[in-house]
Amino acid sequence: MRLQDKVAVITGAGSGFGEGIARKFVAEGAKVVIADINEEAAERVAGDLAGAAIAVRADVSDGTQVAAMVRAAVDGFGGLDIVVNNAGYTHLNMPLTEVTEADFDRVYAVNVKSVYWSAVHAVPVFRAHGGGVILNIASTAGVRPRPGLTWYNSSKGAVITMTKSMAVELAPDGIRVCALNPVAGDTPMLARFMGEDTEEKRALFRSSIPLGRLSTPRDMGNAAAFLCSDEADMLTGVCLEVDGGRCI
Repeated sequence: MRLQDKVAVITGAGSGFGEGIARKFVAEGAKVVIADINEEAAERVAGDLAGAAIAVRADVSDGTQVAAMVRAAVDGFGGLDIVVNNAGYTHLNMPLTEVTEADFDRVYAVNVKSVYWSAVHAVPVFRAHGGGVILNIASTAGVRPRPGLTWYNSSKGAVITMTKSMAVELAPDGIRVCALNPVAGDTPMLARFMGEDTEEKRALFRSSIPLGRLSTPRDMGNAAAFLCSDEADMLTGVCLEVDGGRCI
């Protein structure tokens, strides 16, 4: 029960890594807001978590909706201790000059601007309560980029730098900021990373990971629970690679 009595907002929690983090947080005693642009998916996960979760539809690139997401935690559970910026988007794996402007803008709106909006709306709540934790889900793509994903890679590099800068600036307020850098995982975005979902492509991705497998929602939940718990209260600015050795 490492997160007993904590309240967390988790974005993109209707599937994939976000769902894994939400389920682990509840198992560790937290109350969670399941935020997702897919309202049906958010309600499914919240329903499974029986009273420990509420579902909120939120487009994390929209500041008004992020503000409502934070209010839902405060109004529904009486406070806010943790924000996990997990929602993400990628363009298809393709040459960098072929990515449309609309896809480029969407990648940066969902992956980067969302971190800005969550800080704008969550940091004042954290300050009023004496501290909190922000966990950004970045990627090994920001550390060891693969070809064909240039603009996605760069967005995750931005998240890593933002995490470190936020950590230094917010430390005097008792606010810790960390990140997770997962390697490719078996989530709804995997096909977009690979360009096509075939066993040959999956084998190629697995071959680049020394431990020989893709990351899972369980892996992310375990790492997130530690970094967001009081056991990690001396850790800030940490960008932890959950990657089976990919970045070595």
